[in-house]
Amino acid sequence: MIERYTRPEMGRIWTLENKYRKWLDVELAVCEVRAERGEIPSWAMEQIRQKAAFRVERIHEIEKETQHDVIAFLTCVAEHVGPASRFIHEGLTSSDVLDTANALLFLEASDLLLDDMDRLLAVLKRRAFEFKNTVMMGRSHGIHAEPITFGLKWALWYAEMKRNRQRLARAREAMRVGKISGAVGTYANIDPDIEVRVCQKLGLEPAPISTQVIQRDRYAEYFTTLAIIGCTVEKIAVEIRHLQRTEVREAEEYFAPGQKGSSAMPHKRNPIASENLSGLARVLRGNALAAMENVALWHERDISHSSVERIIGPDSTILLDYMLHRLTRVLDKLVAYPENMRRNMDITGGLLFSQRVLLALVAKGLTREEAYAMVQRNAMKVWQEGGQLKNRLQSDPDVTAHLSHDELEGLFDLQYHVKHVDAIFQRVFGTS
Repeated sequence: MIERYTRPEMGRIWTLENKYRKWLDVELAVCEVRAERGEIPSWAMEQIRQKAAFRVERIHEIEKETQHDVIAFLTCVAEHVGPASRFIHEGLTSSDVLDTANALLFLEASDLLLDDMDRLLAVLKRRAFEFKNTVMMGRSHGIHAEPITFGLKWALWYAEMKRNRQRLARAREAMRVGKISGAVGTYANIDPDIEVRVCQKLGLEPAPISTQVIQRDRYAEYFTTLAIIGCTVEKIAVEIRHLQRTEVREAEEYFAPGQKGSSAMPHKRNPIASENLSGLARVLRGNALAAMENVALWHERDISHSSVERIIGPDSTILLDYMLHRLTRVLDKLVAYPENMRRNMDITGGLLFSQRVLLALVAKGLTREEAYAMVQRNAMKVWQEGGQLKNRLQSDPDVTAHLSHDELEGLFDLQYHVKHVDAIFQRVFGTS
């Protein structure tokens, strides 16, 4: 299923070929800087430039013996380079290469996710304006409250996803850090200036301080950001699932010709994509917790984080890529039923206007408690016996002693509740 919605570019980022390519990019950048400093002879640097290469299969052959992936990688590269290979990795530790290369991988993945979010934001904005004035029931606790517009839901999602995009941009920046500082971060065998210049070549910032690794609070921030974005995806998906319930049916996922909803019940049209997204958000949250567990390592470093990151790095970015793409498809073709929205507003006999009546009575000089009691006793009769709130209020002498027939009529105006939609859209989109 995921392959149907995920761009192949995201999968390619996490291939072994691309991972080792990034390792080689880091090693070559270090060699280039050291050559510029006169620490590697020009003849050796020329051999390294021309011959440095690897084969994934050969690395794995060597790793079977060494039981160390970076050593296997370096041995494979040395087989291609020859004698000049002795200058490669000089003064470095494995994590100098791994963590700096990881930054490059996460930058690539983040750029694709930011593109995904831009496409989703465009759909959210377009449909917000499409339904800007489509009045529907607002609900709190799942119970009818006061009217909103369907466009306001989309505008809310847009504003939240825009914040998520900003979060991801910040998290990307937190990950845009490299380290070339040696076995425990002290630069004992390599000059700190080399780290600065290598990072410049790679488009990274040098970590202000490191141990053997880049500190994993950065990773925790990044994966938590992916999880928060997943939470917003789930929030939207849950709303769609509620709106698609048979008793509500104010919106539903597009149901394609030939699509089937149930092996047993031919009538079924289920919100399967939204349910899928709700479930997958849990995986992102679980991975974020795993990233938090990686923050506390023994002393200057242990290896407990490594196995975790080999899983959650590809999984979370590929998964979120899929989720954003699928949600965009769902929202782009989401079917709305304004007539059902209006029908649902009418089923409570005008109870949605209760607060306005309350405020009108208070404006006439009643205490809030007195006004509340008057409106509530009539509202409870509507709940229990049916009828229209307006009619019951007009038959209540305590109410009509303060509000005339015409005044009561004027309080049951639907547009009163949505008169500030333009102002809200101005805040969200900068235009009404």
